[in-house]
Amino acid sequence: MRSGKRGIVLEADELLVLVAGGDQKAFEELYGLVSGPVFGLVRRVVRDPAQSEEVAQEVLLELWRSAARFDPGRGSALSWILTLAHRRAVDRVRSARAAGEREQREARRAANNPAFDHVAEEVEAGLEREWVRRCLDRLTALQRQSVTLAYYDGYTYREVADRLSLPLGTVKTRMRDGLTQLRKCLGGVA
Repeated sequence: MRSGKRGIVLEADELLVLVAGGDQKAFEELYGLVSGPVFGLVRRVVRDPAQSEEVAQEVLLELWRSAARFDPGRGSALSWILTLAHRRAVDRVRSARAAGEREQREARRAANNPAFDHVAEEVEAGLEREWVRRCLDRLTALQRQSVTLAYYDGYTYREVADRLSLPLGTVKTRMRDGLTQLRKCLGGVA
């Protein structure tokens, strides 16, 4: 069968029968014979070079493991091997497509349904705003007006005094008293 350094290259059918018996040298020869056509076929189906290399290696590993399943009565070894390669390549493409579709569905779902933490934060912020509103309602009208102008509308104490036509000292006193009341109402949070 094999002789000399180069040896006689056996046909793929004969090599595959030897590989089925665990012959590693026969597998090396078969690998050299079919790795190019396997990679070429896989590359045409998968298209991505790195993915194609992975799939081709998987096919050749499968070839080593399942050589005993080859039935020479049903066709040539090369066509059997290329059928394995084509099936594996198609499986990879389908798997990648399904993964992409899952990611797209998940992205759409995430865009339509805010994350739990985001919802929890919004609820908590809403509750805090309501709590502050209730505490503001407990202030006198003059205190509430001064605090609202300064802290919600962004006016300085001087601008609040001008808008309310009051002396600056009076506004400061209202602000101090109002903030003290808010602090008590909010339990030291303010």
